[in-house]
Amino acid sequence: MSGTGRPRRSDLPRLRDSVAWMLAPHTRPELTRRLPRLLFGLVLCGLGIALMVAADLGLGPWDVLHQGLTARTGIPIGTVGILVGLLVLGLWIPLGERPGLGTLLNVVVIGVVIDVVLLVLRTPDPLWARTAMMLAGPVLFAIGSGYYIGAGLGSGPRDGVMTGLARLGVPVGVARAAVELTVLAVGWLLGGTVGAGTLWFAFGIGPMVHWALPRLTLRDAEPGTRGALRPMSSR
Repeated sequence: MSGTGRPRRSDLPRLRDSVAWMLAPHTRPELTRRLPRLLFGLVLCGLGIALMVAADLGLGPWDVLHQGLTARTGIPIGTVGILVGLLVLGLWIPLGERPGLGTLLNVVVIGVVIDVVLLVLRTPDPLWARTAMMLAGPVLFAIGSGYYIGAGLGSGPRDGVMTGLARLGVPVGVARAAVELTVLAVGWLLGGTVGAGTLWFAFGIGPMVHWALPRLTLRDAEPGTRGALRPMSSR
């Protein structure tokens, strides 16, 4: 970029490549087929997280961090998730990752849905109701992940960091465990809720996404269509 904020002529090919990458490998009919499933999946993911927040029985690692930051700043948790997602997406640059259309929509849509749902959803008094919400949250998140990942339009920002580290020689399992334990610890220290929901999410989400993904993944409809990224989860 030039000092005036306008892209230099030498930047234009890079900008065009970035836009082409986000729209590849799908033509307009394929995007029309895939985009509604992507958005539906992201809405389900946001709804699942909102249920867990309202249940107040523990959250997944990243959402513990988001909730902790909310406790310190007063910014709604969904908005915090968007801001953190954008920061994480910035880590893709040195790691050589390139976002897909689904990556950018992931950052925005899930956070917006969480904030909208929490405007009307409150923590119920009966423990059984809170437990039901806590159990339902990861199930909705897993189904949403199946739709979102199965649309094949790009990985979530946090998973892009994992795959980028893997290309640098860091084992994916080690990278994921280290990052998620770190954000969980920081979130807890900031005031995020760790509890039964945290364990349910940590141990349940993998098998549930593993079950949902092959059932909800769209097959390429166009000959020669290049396969999209297949992230480990929707975030």
